[in-house]
Amino acid sequence: MKQGERKNTNFTKKKFFGGSKLIIQKHRHQGVFVARGKEDAICTKNMIFGESVYGEKRILIKENDQKIEFRIWNPFRSKLSAAILGGVDDIFIKPGMNILYLGAASGTTVSHISDIVGKEGIIYAIEFSHRSGRDLLNLAKKRQNIIPIIEDARHPQKYRMFLTMVDLIFSDVAQPDQARILSINANHFLRSGGFFIITIKASCIDSTSEASFIFSKEVQKLQKEGFRPMEQITLEPYERDHAIVFGKFRSQKFSV
Repeated sequence: MKQGERKNTNFTKKKFFGGSKLIIQKHRHQGVFVARGKEDAICTKNMIFGESVYGEKRILIKENDQKIEFRIWNPFRSKLSAAILGGVDDIFIKPGMNILYLGAASGTTVSHISDIVGKEGIIYAIEFSHRSGRDLLNLAKKRQNIIPIIEDARHPQKYRMFLTMVDLIFSDVAQPDQARILSINANHFLRSGGFFIITIKASCIDSTSEASFIFSKEVQKLQKEGFRPMEQITLEPYERDHAIVFGKFRSQKFSV
């Protein structure tokens, strides 16, 4: 698999930022862009102009007398960003989607997904930690497409009244039973044929086995629960012994 982004000739105007000439280029993933300069970086178009979320750099360009701001997406702070830079074929996240995010933490990745799905989309962000939840609540005050829910993802019945059916579930809970957590939430909220993304931290499941063996066992668990994994990618050099799996849920009819 090739690293980085595929070539694309859809460029915006050249602008200056930090003393370097940059070109903002559309990535093949909808809502994701590439800032090409001395060092290339991926970014999203900032939904809340003038605001950063986690101290990330911002790029301001002017196009047809309109100011547009992009937020650099740090792969050391976001596993999804690391997967995009690793060359994943399809992240399945598109404008207007309804998404359930399990393990939202302080909202770093959630904020970039918020940029992608836009005002027509919704992110139901589940986080159990009250400390991280405070940051998530503050983020949601500015980004109205984020609905923060401070609750345990193991008990979806406790927050089912806040959700509609969703198009995709992103699970980043780093727990030994994370496959089961994804499954019970999918059975509650994910439409048939919907998509899933799950991050796997090998040491959280078994610190004594090889990471590749653990990844394989987790994928088998997902398959038994009706998920169809379509792509798996490791996250080096950004995260050690991490993988992220993308796929569909119940995309085929099963006999009873």
